[in-house]
Amino acid sequence: MDLQLKGKVVLVTGGAKGIGAAIVRGCAAEEAVAIIVDQDVESGRQLRLELESAGKRAGFISADLTSVGDCSSTVQQTLRDFGRLDVLVNNAGINDRIGLESGDPEKFVGSLQRNLHHYYNMAHFAVAALKKSHGCIVNIASKTAFTGQGGTSGYVAAKGAILALTREWAVELLPYGIRVNTVVPAEVMTPLYRQWLATFPDPEEKLREITVKIPLGKRMTTPDEIAATVLFVMSAKAHHVTGQHLFVDGGYVHLDRALP
Repeated sequence: MDLQLKGKVVLVTGGAKGIGAAIVRGCAAEEAVAIIVDQDVESGRQLRLELESAGKRAGFISADLTSVGDCSSTVQQTLRDFGRLDVLVNNAGINDRIGLESGDPEKFVGSLQRNLHHYYNMAHFAVAALKKSHGCIVNIASKTAFTGQGGTSGYVAAKGAILALTREWAVELLPYGIRVNTVVPAEVMTPLYRQWLATFPDPEEKLREITVKIPLGKRMTTPDEIAATVLFVMSAKAHHVTGQHLFVDGGYVHLDRALP
């Protein structure tokens, strides 16, 4: 299927690793120009080199997305270097475990800065360019906004707000033909997820406890499976899809996890 993404400039926050890197590689496979935005300079540069060595166009911008100035300059650098912006993928974030009891009001606000504020900031600074290109925004949320998790109030509050902002922005940007959607992962094997598993005495046993509750296949979702949905929803093939929350989770949220 031709997704008609050739030559499109796609800015991916948190694009150096995990889900973000899978989205970047997917964009490259479709001949889009992926702009990797990440604080991890080494991983970002390595990914850009990987793509360029394969004959693909790509960019890397090192940015601290908790800085409003960095959000603005990221968009401006993209426009200077590539002349346009067609898609914003808001992906960067971390489940930082700032809970009701384990955190405090200051830490809670810090979690929102890490996981929510830059979604708004990036969209705010990108919207003028997206109007020109009739582009779109794809947000990455989390199943935790639907299921709860415990001990992670900041992250869950941010992800819930992202779901609401997706609907709000879809309405606000209707006059410009800018579509806004959210992809909702559940259990995805990323480097951050592996780090979390490593905190348990028996990581493999913990992983088995999790995967047995995933209805479809009793396995983790892969980053590539998230990326495939992101690429579809940003493409011309989904030109009448907006304001949607699309789950890629093996049935984790909506099916009975007690199913045999």
